[in-house]
Amino acid sequence: MKEMIVVDVKKCVGCHTCEISCAVEHSKTKNLFTSISEKPLPKSRIVVESSNGTNLPLQCRHCEEPPCLNVCPTKAITKEEAGEAVLIEQDLCIGCKSCILVCPFGAVTLSSDEKAVLKCDLCIERTSKGQIPACVCSCPTHALLFTSMDQLTKEKRREFMVEFLKSS
Repeated sequence: MKEMIVVDVKKCVGCHTCEISCAVEHSKTKNLFTSISEKPLPKSRIVVESSNGTNLPLQCRHCEEPPCLNVCPTKAITKEEAGEAVLIEQDLCIGCKSCILVCPFGAVTLSSDEKAVLKCDLCIERTSKGQIPACVCSCPTHALLFTSMDQLTKEKRREFMVEFLKSS
């Protein structure tokens, strides 16, 4: 994938700010104060799960070979090319829920009206303009990062070297 959302669970405090910003970004008005009055109420495409003191924001991982794409009977789920986001064409979705059943991450949910499914679209409107996804932008602890695999690998190597040098 060109760029992806990465989570640093050590930094996530479970504040759910990412959920709120995602819902607002996908609302009609894109404004917190007016979006809470919208019908249907905007729904987040990311969810923060907590267990044993660890918080984990979960959203679509935009798999290279997405099982949700393969089971969709109406071809509502698309992926243009390798490294691109997996998207849902809401008008084609019939709400059969097959994609919900096969998603290994539990990242596909029903829309508020339960007529179609929702999942992270990497804030395609924002990223196509060079902006970062709303959840990443709003995270107060910087637990979410929008980065490429190459950059992530470089950062991991750097972290390893710092720790290695400390222990030497």
